Order: sequence, then C-alpha cells, then structure tokens
Amino acid sequence: MTASDDPFSGVFSRGAAAGLVDGSAWVQAMLDFEAGLARASASVGLVPADAAEAIAEACRAERFDIAAIGADASGPGNPAAPLIAALKAQLPEAAAGYVHWGATSQDVIDTAAMLLARRALAPILNDAAAAARACARLARDHRDTVMLGRTLLQQAVPITFGLKAAGWLAGIKRARRELTRSAEDQIALQFGGAAGTLAALGEHAADVATALGNELGLPVAVLPWHTERTRPAAIAAALALLTGSLGKVARDVVLLAQNEVGEVRIAGGGGSSAMPHKRNPVAAVAVLACATRTPGLAATLNGALIQEHERAAGAWHAEWEPWSELLRLTGSAAAWSAEMLDGLEPDPERMHANLEAAGELVMTESVVAALAQETGPGRAREIVDDAVQRAADEGISPRRALGQVPERAFAPDCYLGQARAFVDAALAEYGEG
Repeated sequence: MTASDDPFSGVFSRGAAAGLVDGSAWVQAMLDFEAGLARASASVGLVPADAAEAIAEACRAERFDIAAIGADASGPGNPAAPLIAALKAQLPEAAAGYVHWGATSQDVIDTAAMLLARRALAPILNDAAAAARACARLARDHRDTVMLGRTLLQQAVPITFGLKAAGWLAGIKRARRELTRSAEDQIALQFGGAAGTLAALGEHAADVATALGNELGLPVAVLPWHTERTRPAAIAAALALLTGSLGKVARDVVLLAQNEVGEVRIAGGGGSSAMPHKRNPVAAVAVLACATRTPGLAATLNGALIQEHERAAGAWHAEWEPWSELLRLTGSAAAWSAEMLDGLEPDPERMHANLEAAGELVMTESVVAALAQETGPGRAREIVDDAVQRAADEGISPRRALGQVPERAFAPDCYLGQARAFVDAALAEYGEG
C-alpha cells in the first residue's frame, strides 16, 4: 500500500520518512544491492565491467512491476527472488548470468532494510531535533512561569512550565541520541551467501564484501548476521524509545489543552465532523496514535531474535513489514511533534488562574516545611493534617485553621525548590537549539 491508496496516510505517514520506506523504496534498495554487488565483483575481476554496468543501469525501481513482484513472492517466500528474475529478464544473456552472483536472498533483503533505515533516519532525526529545539525555547521562555504540578492526575505542588518543557527536552534529546548511537553501531552490510560462508566467491570473498560495502556506503560486519539479529532488534528498540518520548510530550499536551484546563493551545487544531465548536489537538493525538503502535512492532523484532541455525523459518520473514512500519511511524511522530511544539501556545494567565483556584491545599507541603523548622517534621505534619481536617469539617480555609504561619509558606512562587536550576541545567546539558 502506498500513500496514494492509504486513507490513513495523513496521520501515520507524515514527514519525509514515509516515502523512503514504501514498496518502491524497498525495491530500489534491493536493486541498489544488486548494482553494488555487480560493480564490487567487477572490481576484483569476477564480473566483466560491461556486464556490471549493464546490471547497474537496469537497477531502477521504476522499470519494475512492484505489485507483480509482491504477488510472485508467494512462490519462494520472499520478494528478492522474483525481483532478481525480473532483473535478469531485462538484461542480455551475457550480463544476466552475473546477477546476484555469490549472494543469497537474505543478503538482498537485509541490506535493503539497512539502506532504508539509514535513508529514513535522516528526516526522523531532523524532525526530532526540531521538536527538541522547540522544547528548549519553551523551557527558556517559561523558566519562571508558575503552574500546578500534577501527580497521578491530581493537583500536587507548584512547578514551572519551563521545568515541564525541560523534561520534554531531556527525553527527546536522550532518545534521539540513543537512536543515533544505535544506527552508528548497528547499521551494516549483510553479505554471507547461502549459509554465511561466501563459499561461492572463493578467495575473492573478502575483497568483494569490502568493495560492496564501499559501493553502498555501509560498514562491513565482522561476519554475516543472518540469524544473529541483535542489529535490527536494537534499532527497533531505539525507534520505539524515540516515539515513546515524543508520545509522553503529546500526552501532556493533550491533557493541558483540555477545555477544563486550558493551559496550552495548539495552533491549527482540527475540527469535528459533528460538533462545530471543537478544535481538537490533532497533532498531539496523531503522535499518541503512532506511539501506541510502535512498542508492539519493536516487540516483534525482539521476538525474532530467536532463530534457527543459519536461516530462520519464519522469524526473519516476520521482521519485514514491522521494520517499515517502525520507521514510518517514528517519522510521522517526529514530524507531527515538531509541528505541534513549534505552534504550542502556553497560557500563563490560565496557569495562574488554575493555581489560584486550587487554593491553599496545594501549599500544605510548603507549610509543613515551614513549621518543621520549629517543631520538627513529624510534629509539623501532624499539625497540618489536623488543620486540613478541621478546615474540611468547619468549612474554613486551611490558613485560618492553622493560625500563625509565615505568609511565604502559602506563596507558590516561593516554593519552587530547584525548578529554575533544573531548567538551567537541562538547557546546559541538552542544548538550547
């Protein structure tokens, strides 16, 4: 399915990554392997130079019927075999015989998967960086904007919106860093031939592998990883980590944007098909939808680690579609997040109003801390607990029930602890742009 015939593409295929992992992109990546292999083999004299160039010239996805290749994959159980047959059919006999020499179908598909990841990761990481920059701006601009903290969805103690945004920044930056590191460590050429020995290439095997890696711009693994699947599993985990970190931000935004809370607005909210008054936080909802799907996809790649001998019976095949979906959904979440955060409009006045409406009860920890200087923490807690109960029973304010308490104990901006320092530390550690 391509974006043109997918009614859900507007939500789940946002951003540039989607077009880099579709069916055409898969076919082109597999053809890139075949073109690279032909040229690499020619460089060591195993394939005539003119045959290698004829093969490379034919390796263009637009020359192939992708739907037919997909349908024909049912015979051998993978799309590489019918693609190779279609490639040979386009070549003169003298060149056709050199197509795919020394390789196996898994070499083609695994290397194509790595090429897709490398290509899709560029826009994914760029969009994640844009989201992080927006978080840094929000953290800096709202370092001193006081709001209610909320724990277990209940009103807690005062924090700053800058601290919340700094937490978003840290999560995105750390997850992005992990994905970058995983890609650098795990993306590699797959080239092992029939059972991981490259026996068909004889004494030229190592030279062909090195030349193929150079052709494709991929590092050559120490040995083939046909059934040693830590590479795709690690990248899948890092993709899910980034999408989850973006999902956390989106969850906060959805909650803060509720009409009853109203502490942020998202520019360009979507309307309802039934209710004209609604402005739905579409970008945040889309990120959450992507983030809800990715853990299961990463789990599939993790489950595929357990494979038989030198070629898996089903576990390898189970990786193919989740791999594309992970890249596409992570790319969509990153693109939506960058848009959402760039257009996010915090409302400090509403934050202040909500804090005022919460009343004195949210300052009880502050009062305990103030009284503890004279009575000790245990007795201070007893005093405040009794006062809170008396206030509820008699319908009076906690301040009146407590009697003489320092005024600053009830001032939210005097009970922010290290909030500002944490914002400064996050901006210093993770960057302001």
